[in-house]
Amino acid sequence: MHVLRTPDDCFEGLAGFDFESHYAQLPDQDGGELRVHYLDEGPVDGPIVLLVHGEPSWSYLYRHMIPVLTGAGLRAIAPDLVGFGRSDKPTPRTEYTFARHVEWMRSLLFDHLDVSAVTLVCEDWGGLIGLRLVAEHTDRFARVVAANTFLPTGDSAPGDAFLAWLKFSQEVETFPTGNIVNGGCVSDLSPEVIAAYDAPFPNQTFTEGARQFPTLVPISSDDPAAAANRAAWKVLATFDKPFLTAFSDRDPITAGSDLVLQSRIPGTNGQHHVTIAGGGHFLQEDKGPELAQVVADFIRTT
Repeated sequence: MHVLRTPDDCFEGLAGFDFESHYAQLPDQDGGELRVHYLDEGPVDGPIVLLVHGEPSWSYLYRHMIPVLTGAGLRAIAPDLVGFGRSDKPTPRTEYTFARHVEWMRSLLFDHLDVSAVTLVCEDWGGLIGLRLVAEHTDRFARVVAANTFLPTGDSAPGDAFLAWLKFSQEVETFPTGNIVNGGCVSDLSPEVIAAYDAPFPNQTFTEGARQFPTLVPISSDDPAAAANRAAWKVLATFDKPFLTAFSDRDPITAGSDLVLQSRIPGTNGQHHVTIAGGGHFLQEDKGPELAQVVADFIRTT
C-alpha cells in the first residue's frame, strides 16, 4: 500500500489547537503498517469519551469541546481517521473501504489503546464507523451520543442534500476542504480556521481518502457495506445502554435521523434528547462547548 504522510510543518501554529500528538503503528490490512494520530487529553483514569470526526474534518473539529470535557474530569480521545488529519493517507482511492475504516479504528482503540467503558461521541462518518464498532464490540461501550449522524444500509433512498454533496465531491476539480467545513457551519469560520482544515492536504494528491468517503456511504441495497450495516442494526435494536441524540437544528444532511435512532434503539428510551439550536452540520464548530456540556451531563447522570 502506497502511503502519503503530511509534513509536520503543515500543522505548525494552528489556531486554538494546543494539544499533544500521539501516534500508533497499525496494520494497514495489506501487509504493511499505517501511522494513525490521536489526541488523548485529561486524567488518564477518567471516564473515556471517544470523539470521532467525519468528512472531511479531523480531530481539530473537537478543539472547543475537549477543554470542557477534561474540565469535567473526563479523558477525551480524538483520533484522526486514516486519510485525514495527521494520520497516514493511503493512495490510490481504492485502498479505502468501509470495512477497512472500521478495522483501522478497532485496531487503534482495542488493540493499541485497549479502552473499555467508552462513551462514543460521533458525528457524520464518525457515526457510520462508530456505530459499527458499538454493534460489533458492545462490551467495550458504556453509552453513546449521536450528533448529526446515522448508519445507512442502502435500503432507503438518500436525500437530495446528500446526493448533491456526492456529486460535488466527485466532480469538483480542487477539493476545497476548509471551505466545505465552512459551508457546513452556521457561523462563518475565520481564514485561520479554514486554513487549519486545509492543513492535512498540502496538495490534491493527499485528498484521496476525503474524495472517496462520500462514495462509501451505502445508497443501494447491494452496496459492499450494506450487509454488515444491516447486521449492526440487528444488534443496535437490542442495545439498551444509554443512548442520546444531540443533533443540531440546521443540518440538511441528517435532519430527522435522530428520530429514527430514537425509534429503533432501546437505549434511547427515557433519555433527555436535545436539539442544539444554531448549529449546522459541523455543530462542534458552531456549538462545541454546548455539545460538550451535554456529553458531560449525560455521563454524570447515567
